[in-house]
Amino acid sequence: MKNIALFDKNNNYAILLAGILTLVIGVGVARFAFTSLLPSMLENHLSISYAGILASNNFFGYMLGAIASVFIIDIQRKVKYFRLGIIISLLSSISLGLSTNDTLWLFSRFIAGFGSALVLIIGGSLVMYKINFENKTKAMGIHFSGIGFAIVISELFSKYLLLENTWNDTWLYLSLMAFILSFYSVYILSFNNIKDNSTSVKFDFSIFSKYIIFLIIAYFTEGVGFVIQGTFLPDIINSIDGLSNQGNNVWLAVGIAGIPSSILWMRLAHKYGSINMIIIAMLLQIIGLLIPIFTNNIYFNLLSGVLYGSTFIGLVALFMTLAGNIIKHNPAILMGAMTAAYAVGQVTAPLYSIYFIEYFGNYDTTLYLTSFIIFVGIVFLLLIKDEKLKAL
Repeated sequence: MKNIALFDKNNNYAILLAGILTLVIGVGVARFAFTSLLPSMLENHLSISYAGILASNNFFGYMLGAIASVFIIDIQRKVKYFRLGIIISLLSSISLGLSTNDTLWLFSRFIAGFGSALVLIIGGSLVMYKINFENKTKAMGIHFSGIGFAIVISELFSKYLLLENTWNDTWLYLSLMAFILSFYSVYILSFNNIKDNSTSVKFDFSIFSKYIIFLIIAYFTEGVGFVIQGTFLPDIINSIDGLSNQGNNVWLAVGIAGIPSSILWMRLAHKYGSINMIIIAMLLQIIGLLIPIFTNNIYFNLLSGVLYGSTFIGLVALFMTLAGNIIKHNPAILMGAMTAAYAVGQVTAPLYSIYFIEYFGNYDTTLYLTSFIIFVGIVFLLLIKDEKLKAL
């Protein structure tokens, strides 16, 4: 009976499983497989500067996808654009395995970012809309644990496939895996009878109070904080004396630490407040960013990966769920606005990173600057920490 329930579109656990598999497709393969395969691609095709440009281009597409998601209100259109995001994620990943043309790669990473945004934001809003738990905050913590699973699955598949295949072939095999998983997610995250009050909701700029604006600024700084390690962490570790070839092991630690992180952070947020937990998570993320500057000890650098994985995924869950709780009748509005700000940070960070990496010959200045930017976000959160927010 349990197996049958997993094919019930209205079963909470089926919905959460579909959401997690969606993140494996749109975030794991379409986004983080690039990080897993980066060391191999740097050896055989890419320069570090071009990798940074590709990452920035990817997040530019992500930003446009996030903005587009803000205006997709009707539930039927949400389902259609969610499916479009799945298709784009698959096609953009396949293209990286079939060609090494620089122009195609720029376009591919751009549309991959657009598709990932549709999958993450609209897919997340569909999960939040469909699940029927009394406490959706804890349930969404389970959903966002899919980001950790996405990293672990894409990294393990990549490590195994690279033993006997090129990185080109690995992209194709990962795309095939994502294609197979997509059938379940598309089936479950759909509606037999589409009736939703959100069709009458219009975009309302009056929601952007000081509280919301400061929250968006903080999420922008977290976008900066996310992208440096999210793009370069394996290469950062490999560049440290005595730690060459340890980068992907640290990246695997990121994913493992990320799996339970959103659930734990959601539980803590329920007990101690979302803003308080966001501040603590961002402080821990700063510590993780700075560790590679001061030590080449493998265990401390594994801790750096653990701190990153256990915070950036938790922060996505904390910010996105908070946004969903603020505008319960149509969470994609604020989710999209915040993710757009997050994406601006993602676009900016790789560009200043490659400048400092090439100028100084290491990642230290980039890590210092990124840590400072996250700290600025914490300051904005402290300014609104004690304000009472009424759900809109």
